[in-house]
Order: sequence, then structure tokens, then C-alpha cells
Amino acid sequence: MLEICNLVKRFGALTAVDGVSLTVPKGEVLGFLGPNGAGKSTTMKMVSGFLAPTAGTAVISGFDILRQPLAAKRCIGYLPEGAPAYPDMSAAEFLDFIARIRGFSGAEAKRRIGRVVEMMHIGEVLHQPIETLSKGYRRRVGVAQALLHDPQVLLLDEPTDGLDPNQKHEMRAIIAAMAPEKAIVISTHLLEEVEAVCTRAVIIARGCILVDGTPAELYARSRYHNAVRLGIPLGSEGRIKAALARLPEIAAVEDAADGEGHGVVAFPTGARAPVAEIAELARAENWKLTTLRVERGRLDDVFRAVTAPGLEAARQ
Repeated sequence: MLEICNLVKRFGALTAVDGVSLTVPKGEVLGFLGPNGAGKSTTMKMVSGFLAPTAGTAVISGFDILRQPLAAKRCIGYLPEGAPAYPDMSAAEFLDFIARIRGFSGAEAKRRIGRVVEMMHIGEVLHQPIETLSKGYRRRVGVAQALLHDPQVLLLDEPTDGLDPNQKHEMRAIIAAMAPEKAIVISTHLLEEVEAVCTRAVIIARGCILVDGTPAELYARSRYHNAVRLGIPLGSEGRIKAALARLPEIAAVEDAADGEGHGVVAFPTGARAPVAEIAELARAENWKLTTLRVERGRLDDVFRAVTAPGLEAARQ
């Protein structure tokens, strides 16, 4: 449904996006990750036709955004960065305006507006001026306008920004429910978004794609993948770390710095988690463990390693 073909965007001497290419099929939710200034929003603006690329193009449901812009845009639902809207309009007036722009009127416009109002739970603020709404409600109105014409391709720039935890859960459930029938791209800096709703993740930095894979593949890149986390009594770390270090299946042992209480992390020498060997040693040594678990991996660890390799090298 969406094919991004070697997109490039230069602002004078600055190359903001440098040869980005992606294919997003129906049923996929792609998390588009990167630090501030990575090129995420610029890419989204070019794909949506809001910003002309220096080179390359995007094809939406078979329509080239440069050669067939109106046909391509009919297939796109776009939530821009910051969810801009006319502040003096009420939410109802804004959605009616969007419906008319999209070519809907009368009963059909009312039906479509009613559907997205119910979906996004914005009925209670429908007649308030947008400038008086909270950041979270403005974001929900922005998503509502992107969904009004039931697009095949959905581009959401920070869709959960400003939402409270309950609203985030609700938004992710809405995205997951729509996913089988759409191609969805979510630009975000929230790593939790990947695990919550995405089937695939791309990490971009300095305008280039650096990683493209499933969430499981990203977790596997973490140095914490298959490491074993032990919760231990205060004062026992020296003895336990020394005993763990003698196991041939363990490459290193470090203090746990995860805010979960006192503990250590044992890193494996190979791909397999040495949890059986550690459990056997703990029983033999009569350790009083509060937790013993295998780490899935840490996305923030992968994110730092990919986007700031110099910082990661210094940390290691």
C-alpha cells in the first residue's frame, strides 16, 4: 500500500533525509523511530505531499505522490507533528470542514463524523473551541480528522503525544483494531510504542535508515538479550558476582541499574540464557534470591547503540 522510493530532502547545505526507501504492506504497523532531528517528520511530510522532496518519491496505493497528488492524497490519512488545527473552530466545525474538503456532505458527512467522534471519544468536547482543549484532546481530534475518510494508508506523527496512560492504551487499541485493513506508519520517539502496537520498526538517524526489523529482532540486538537478572540481598553482591563469574556460560556480571531493587545482571557468553546453570548454582550456594529472570532485551540499549555509536563505545 505504501512504497517510499529513495526520498531525499535538502535544506541548503543540510541533508535532512538521505535516500530513505521503505515498503509498507497492508496489515503492517511500522514504528518510525529516531532521535530529534533524525528526519522522521520530514519524511512523513514528503510522503503525505506536504513537502516536495529534493529527490525520490512515494507511491500510495499505486498513485505517485508527485505525478498523481490528488489520487494519492485521497488514500492517505495524515496526523502532522503537533496536530495543528484551526484554534477558533470547535472540534465539530473542524471535522465538518475536513469532511467537506474530503468531498462529503449531508448525511454521509454526519455519518463519518459520528463514527470518528465515537471512535476517538471526543463527544464531550465536540462544541468547544480547539484552542481551549487539552493537548491530549487536540491530539485525538487530529487523529479523528485523519480517519474521517477511512484511508488505506495512515501516517501518524506522535499519535500518543500528550495522552495520559489510559488514553495511550485506548489509542493503541484503536490502531491495532484498524491494522489488518490498513498500512500504518507511526513516527515516534517513544520506544514503548514499538512493543505496544508495532509489527515492524525502523530506526532512522542523520536522515538514513540504520535498522529495519521486527520488535523481536530489535530486542535480539540488545546486549541484555538473554542476560539473567538476579535480585539479591544487600551486602551479598561481592560473593554472588564472584561465583557467577566463574561459570563458563557467563561473560560478565554487572550491578543492575534498572530501578527494580538491589540486583546483578549476568551476561551470557553465547546466544543461550544461562538461567539453568545460575539456578543450580543458587541452590548449591543457598542464595536468597528475590528474582531470577531472563531479560528479553532493552530497546533503549539498542536505540543508543544504533543512533549514537560513539556514546555506546564509550559506555562499553
